[in-house]
Amino acid sequence: MNANDLARRIVVRHREAGYLRLELPAEICHAGAAEVIDSALRQVVGVYRVTLYASQRRLAVSFDAHVCTATDVARALKGCLHDLPEKASAAAPEVTTAALTAKLNPALHDAARQARRAFANLRGQIERLRHPQAAPGSLQAKLQPMLANALSEKAIINFLNDLVAFYLVKVHWELISQRWLKDPVKNANAWLTVFYLMFLLVRYRKSIAAEAAKPVIVEQS
Repeated sequence: MNANDLARRIVVRHREAGYLRLELPAEICHAGAAEVIDSALRQVVGVYRVTLYASQRRLAVSFDAHVCTATDVARALKGCLHDLPEKASAAAPEVTTAALTAKLNPALHDAARQARRAFANLRGQIERLRHPQAAPGSLQAKLQPMLANALSEKAIINFLNDLVAFYLVKVHWELISQRWLKDPVKNANAWLTVFYLMFLLVRYRKSIAAEAAKPVIVEQS
């Protein structure tokens, strides 16, 4: 296959900020070529999803428009056309949807049963940790309230919120350090978004603290 000829036959079907959909020649719409294309495009900084629909000859690429452009994606795709393997001459037998469903259904049911069993076991272990049977006055009995608070719904939600916040900082660290800090006026929208999310997180934490500080009033009959 001639790479230049293949590149000329690639047609842009849809293009917008952060998304590109292309129509590919039929010669490169097979599993071997899909692996090479996927590997090449994912090496472009900013590309986070590559999907090739072989039957429709369609390639969809999602990327961070702040990090790379559609031109970078097109350049990487054209560069990998030289390395695409030929389609295997002996095609694998076609698997019908009904046959595939018949094979997958027992496995899916078994996986669902195992997942439910594992979830039930995990839930039981958490309940045992929150309410362990301990002798009065023992160290376990003294630590039980602390452990119950740590495994409460609010504590888990707070932990997940912090985890999401750290993940967002990690994902956007290159943008923060290389672009947003160097030109804060140009990236004012990004900074406003960051401050607003921090405001929501702090307000949520304050509401939790205020609720916990409220005195408990016991009505006497």
